[in-house]
Amino acid sequence: MKKLLLATAAVATMATGAFADAHGERYVVITHTQGTDPFWPVVEKGARDAAAAVGATIEYNFDASGDMAGMAKLIEAAAASDPSGIVVSLPDAAALGPAIKAAADSGIPVITMNSGLESSKEVGALMHVGQPERDAGFAAGTRAMAEGVTKGLCLNQEAFNTALVDRCTGYFDAMGADLNQIDVSNDVTQIETRTAAALQADPEIDGVLAVGPHVCEAAHKAITDVGADVHLACFDLSPGVMDLIEAGEAAFTIDQQQRLQGYMPIIVLHLYNNHAGLLPGANIPSGPGFVDASNAAAVKELAGVDR
Repeated sequence: MKKLLLATAAVATMATGAFADAHGERYVVITHTQGTDPFWPVVEKGARDAAAAVGATIEYNFDASGDMAGMAKLIEAAAASDPSGIVVSLPDAAALGPAIKAAADSGIPVITMNSGLESSKEVGALMHVGQPERDAGFAAGTRAMAEGVTKGLCLNQEAFNTALVDRCTGYFDAMGADLNQIDVSNDVTQIETRTAAALQADPEIDGVLAVGPHVCEAAHKAITDVGADVHLACFDLSPGVMDLIEAGEAAFTIDQQQRLQGYMPIIVLHLYNNHAGLLPGANIPSGPGFVDASNAAAVKELAGVDR
């Protein structure tokens, strides 16, 4: 977290005096989503706030189906419109890499965010803003094990998303156990049904990691319905997740500060375009950080808005 604060401060310092000048910039932000995840509106808000700060305009796009081919087409369309820069999440480098690389090779500056840290450079991006996902999962697993978990289950709502797989993998690596992950989809009803079925099939499971906030809320309902005694850990913030933590129904959630994932790429691209390629010397890690009963009250009002 100290590195994040230093990197953020450095970028803010470089940007001093630049925000007041409008240069007619237009940035396209493209993310992976099916429109059901409360995580992404906070990312979009961050991007729009940054654009307002530097006098730029933003186009925010996603493929409603969550299909990677559809997302690749959005990247191609964005590149064809000759924007000042592209900000894109990278959940599947094999599917999205060619479109991103083509945009970068055409001279459009690209920054990846949220997912795809390990593949960012190879697809031609200038840098990445997001948390190292396996490390975040490892931190979650280390803490879960210290809090008594002996056998875990990871709920992944986007099986195609390498970042979410990394979270699950890190969780089990910390425990020295084999990956035990199920695809629950983004549909709340399916999350509840599939989670309940997995818990009923294996009563030895005493720890569940939900790698999305809506997944966490649905998983809690399934755990309650089944009557299982399970340690629930989550990723990301939502009002519902905050309520669960304050009620002692969830142990903690991992905060990756997604507003930064929308905000910082726009600031960096503005600096890059207007100050002779000015660019931070490293990726910007937006997390991970723990939110638990000790600090949930301090960030509760920001959940779903700025966190």
